Amino acid sequence: MQNLASCRIPAVLTALFFVLAPLSSPASGSQDTSQDKQVFRFNISPNGYPPYLIVDNSQPAGIMWDVVSVVAQRLGYEVVAEQIPRKRVDHMLLEGYIDGTPRAKEWADNPEQFLFTDPVVDIEEVFFVPAQSEFAYESPEDLLSKTLVTHLGYRYPLLEPYFADGRIRRFDVSRDRDMFTFVLHGDRFDAAVADRLVGKWILRNEGLRQQFDITGKGISNYGFRLMLRKDWQSFANEFNEELDRMKKNGELDDILANYR
Repeated sequence: MQNLASCRIPAVLTALFFVLAPLSSPASGSQDTSQDKQVFRFNISPNGYPPYLIVDNSQPAGIMWDVVSVVAQRLGYEVVAEQIPRKRVDHMLLEGYIDGTPRAKEWADNPEQFLFTDPVVDIEEVFFVPAQSEFAYESPEDLLSKTLVTHLGYRYPLLEPYFADGRIRRFDVSRDRDMFTFVLHGDRFDAAVADRLVGKWILRNEGLRQQFDITGKGISNYGFRLMLRKDWQSFANEFNEELDRMKKNGELDDILANYR
């Protein structure tokens, strides 16, 4: 019996080898992957952030989308758009459901948990007020007892202490274009806080440009970047190199010109 068992074992192992061999072939590198592209799952949010991210059309557009698409293609990635609500983005990025999202470091709750690329463009937050308004801004003290229309989930570091103790009131809305509607038609609101380029884009497309004034001085000027997981360092390095080339050869300026 012992000799018979020893003879049967090699036969069983041989059978197992032929059954399992196809399952392990991709890891061995024998499968042809020359046509495969890596995927970069990029969050564009449900409402977008025009003109940086535009989701009104079937195909995403906008400054950040265009830049990421161009760079990713050159690095061998296919960009897949994901529409993740702001409050879920950080968790889903850390858990690997998405690979990147546009963000300024100053807007991140826990920036040390993430990796950031070089700035693609600058975000300048200013005040939009009804035309001929007496509103003026030089420092946060000019905003005391005023109510500002702000974007839901956004942080405004310079103003946070004033919001916290109620010296300045904030009223949150989820859509950028609604900020201007509230300011224009609501007596209790003094100004909307928005990026200069974002505000101009919305007012131009809504036919409201002549009904608003824009302050010359703002509350911030931040670099708008890609926020990634820390294990994407190699991608970040290559992204930064390609972005630098686009800035030097005029490609980035050409993209920006499409949205001004």
